[in-house]
Amino acid sequence: MEPWPLPLWIAHRGAGRRAPENTLAAFRLGAAHGYRAFECDVKLSQDGVPFLLHDSTLDRTTNARGVAGERPWAELSRLDAGGWHSRVYAGEPMPSLDAIARYVQRNDFALNLEIKPTPGTEHETGLAVGQACQRLWQGASAPLLFSSFRPEALVGARESAPAIPRALLVDTLWPGWFDIARSLDCAAVVTNYKLMDAALVAQLHGAGLRALCYTVNDPSVANQLVDLGVDGLITDAVDRFSPGCSGVFD
Repeated sequence: MEPWPLPLWIAHRGAGRRAPENTLAAFRLGAAHGYRAFECDVKLSQDGVPFLLHDSTLDRTTNARGVAGERPWAELSRLDAGGWHSRVYAGEPMPSLDAIARYVQRNDFALNLEIKPTPGTEHETGLAVGQACQRLWQGASAPLLFSSFRPEALVGARESAPAIPRALLVDTLWPGWFDIARSLDCAAVVTNYKLMDAALVAQLHGAGLRALCYTVNDPSVANQLVDLGVDGLITDAVDRFSPGCSGVFD
C-alpha cells in the first residue's frame, strides 16, 4: 500500500465532546491532550466560503436557527458557536477553513477534512473545498485527507484536487460501496467501528485501501480494532486515550 501519513489516533471534531465541536478552541484542547491529527466537518456558506459545521442547520451548536448554507459568511462568522456547550466557551466563533488550515499547518498537524454538504450541493461543495485546499495546502507538509459519506462530494474534490487523498465514509455496507470507493481512487474507507472485522480489514488492505473507524470511545473496542490492524481510530475520548499509544488500553 501507499505510505500513510496520518497517525493511528485522530481527534473527532477537534476534541470530541470536551469543547464545542468544530471550533479552534476544540482543536487547541485536543492538541493540549497530545493529539496531532484531527477530524472536522466543512460545508459552504451562501457565498461559497468553506467553514466548519457538522449539521445542516445552526440550531444545535449556535445561537441561531435555520439552514447554515443559506447565510453569507459575514453573518455566520459573527455567531456564537460555543455557548451551547458551556459558559466557558461562550462567544467562540465558527472558524473558516482558512483559519483551520493556518492552525494545523503552523503546528504540522494532520487533518481529516470531512466534506459535509448542505443537501443538494454535494458536487459543488466537493469542488469548492478541493479548490480551497489546493490553495491553502500548496507547499505545506501537514498531511490532509478528504472524506465524505457523499460520493458526489468526493467526485468534486477529485476534480479540483486530484492529488489530495480521499476516503469514503460508510455507516452501513450498502450495495456497491466497495466498487464506489475503488472507482473514486480512494486511499481509505472509514467505517462505523461496529462494521469493522477481520474480513473487512483484509478486503480493504487487499485492495490497497486503508481501514479507519469512527467513533471509538471504549477501550475494549479500541483493543479489538488495533488487534485487527486498522489504520486509524477517530475518537471523542481525547482525555482517555494517549495518542502516542498503540498498545493495550485499560
